[in-house]
Amino acid sequence: MGGPMAERTRPAFACEGFVPGDAVRPGALHVLGLAFDGTACFRRGARAGPPAVREAWPCLETFSPLRGRDVLDLGGVVDLGDLAFGDGGGAEGALQGGLDAFGRLAMGADALRGGARLVCLGGEHSVSLGPVGRHLEAFDDLLVLHVDAHADLRDGYMGARRSHASVARRIHEGLGPGQSLLQYGVRSGTREEWRFMEERGTLLPDEAALAEALGREPGRPLYLTLDMDVFDPSLCPGTGSPEPGGWGFGEFARLMDALGRARLVGADVVELAPALDPTGASAVLAAKVLREVLLSIDGGAA
Repeated sequence: MGGPMAERTRPAFACEGFVPGDAVRPGALHVLGLAFDGTACFRRGARAGPPAVREAWPCLETFSPLRGRDVLDLGGVVDLGDLAFGDGGGAEGALQGGLDAFGRLAMGADALRGGARLVCLGGEHSVSLGPVGRHLEAFDDLLVLHVDAHADLRDGYMGARRSHASVARRIHEGLGPGQSLLQYGVRSGTREEWRFMEERGTLLPDEAALAEALGREPGRPLYLTLDMDVFDPSLCPGTGSPEPGGWGFGEFARLMDALGRARLVGADVVELAPALDPTGASAVLAAKVLREVLLSIDGGAA
């Protein structure tokens, strides 16, 4: 039986270049917020991430100098609103209820194979299990690229097996024979997590390794799951588990340049906790990350 009922809410802030929608549209690019932070172990607040990104959107131009493209050229990104996970039933019960609701609402594998595209906004990183799982169903040769300050490979954390600290472990366990996981930007983990990455070859240590990995099979479908704590806390303090020694925007720009030569079929951007940064700069950064991701999605070209 699933967990507590999740509720979908309409956005309070309309993003330029987005159109409101209640259902999946064939061949279109969609955005969906997944509002949950039930397994967060340090600083909560990521459930407020999706509306904060929309509120920050007007701070940016819809045109990206990095991509040389404009969100307005995408023909209207379908905004499906936010799915607010319930609070009862414990952390994993609430997560299950939200993932069940995601399964009913979001596009099926056939729609993804047919060209519909989805970008999700978190929420803590455990919410990525929904969209990643759906993409694993759709593409039997999917490559999942996990970009994060943390390895997220624990077998469970603080009593929750499906936790923000174990999301990469659960993704790895769900891979089929032709699917794989790569991790990039990781600078923190336990001894056991580091051994896991070394033994399985999941960790990409630098930009050259990333370029080499993506260049091997340029037409292979790729899913990006990006935790905002990959950025240095000086640039993005509004995240639940800040980790010193992180990225500036230049590293992200080079990542997107590399992904621009890949077949990016879906993505999620998670772990923005806007209340932890009263300046609002972290939310603006997350909105800019969303813009670049939308403009890099395969099939998003006008």
